[in-house]
Amino acid sequence: MFPNCRYGGKLAVQPDELGDALRYHRERARLSRRQLSALSGISETAIYDVEHGKETVKLQTLLPLLDTLNLSLRLDGPLMDEFTSARGHPRDHAAGGGTDVHPQP
Repeated sequence: MFPNCRYGGKLAVQPDELGDALRYHRERARLSRRQLSALSGISETAIYDVEHGKETVKLQTLLPLLDTLNLSLRLDGPLMDEFTSARGHPRDHAAGGGTDVHPQP
């Protein structure tokens, strides 16, 4: 599926797992796709695509959905401590490390 990934062609989180998590949180929030669309500014079709594991969804589509559902995307890896220190953002070791990715206002 992703032949150049270091996980043997598999991402740490597959697109369908991400979609399942997004749908779960949307449903637990008792939101329809239409309501999530109105709150996030992302089309119902794009929400459907994410929830059904479409692999070519853009990050600029995903981030507002995650933000609306109070979810975050976390980057983690062996160089993240160095990266966050270089940028002047201390890494939150108590929360499991990594760097959260937030949409730009």
